[in-house]
Amino acid sequence: MRYSLLIALCIFCTSFAANAQKTDTVFISEKNINPKVLREGTHRYLVYFKMNKDSVRTQTQFWTRTIKKTDYNGVPAIEIDQVWEDKDSIMHIVKSVSDAKTMKPLYHRTWWKRQASRTSTAKVVSLTIVDFINKTVEYNGHKLSDTDTENQAKTIWEGYKSSLDKFFLNWHLDLETFPLLPYKNGVTFVVPFYDPGTASKYQKVAYTVSGSAQLIGYDDQKIDCWLLTHETKGNKEVFWISKKTNEVLKLEQEINGKLYRYKIKLGFSN
Repeated sequence: MRYSLLIALCIFCTSFAANAQKTDTVFISEKNINPKVLREGTHRYLVYFKMNKDSVRTQTQFWTRTIKKTDYNGVPAIEIDQVWEDKDSIMHIVKSVSDAKTMKPLYHRTWWKRQASRTSTAKVVSLTIVDFINKTVEYNGHKLSDTDTENQAKTIWEGYKSSLDKFFLNWHLDLETFPLLPYKNGVTFVVPFYDPGTASKYQKVAYTVSGSAQLIGYDDQKIDCWLLTHETKGNKEVFWISKKTNEVLKLEQEINGKLYRYKIKLGFSN
């Protein structure tokens, strides 16, 4: 009798642990995100690198991100415009439109001005437009298809095709995606992401709420935050998410233990 009771107890504990593990993983879909938390207006981030933790800041950028509610082809939508500035020019401009209820991408237009190579001071410009409603991708004025063989065009097209007939969120809007998630301590979110107009393909990415911490702001303001952690080989990212406003306030990223990247939300947006 005692032996049977022990077996039953072990089975119960195993079942309970398995169920607890399941409930600690949330697969993100249109049913468990909350786009209403997004704060309309202009938001700015300071972005920079360090070659080690104690080195000076380098590759400094300012990112301006403007969120507004709009209408797109008769559908309530959220438009997010980004402008990235480096030390002397605008390097990146993005317009992203997503469904207001599900945040599923409807349109994505991205412009880049980059160095032609690491040893060159010349800049090259590229423009990519992804129209998810009409299912078209345009790269530098050329509409992409299965017949494209040029490497960059081919990888952009293959990345787009990997997202077809799936629910996904725009990875280029990660700072606007993380506020939407249903936070609680210890939960792991599996987010279906695709970065439109790039070689990156549709993928499911795990982010874990690893704890809580406080950021000290202006006037000694203490800001309670969730810590959202993402780790892959050689890479660790920790996002600080305000518990009050759901905004991403900070990113600390460590790459191969040698390179560090930071994103800091600025308190004033003028």
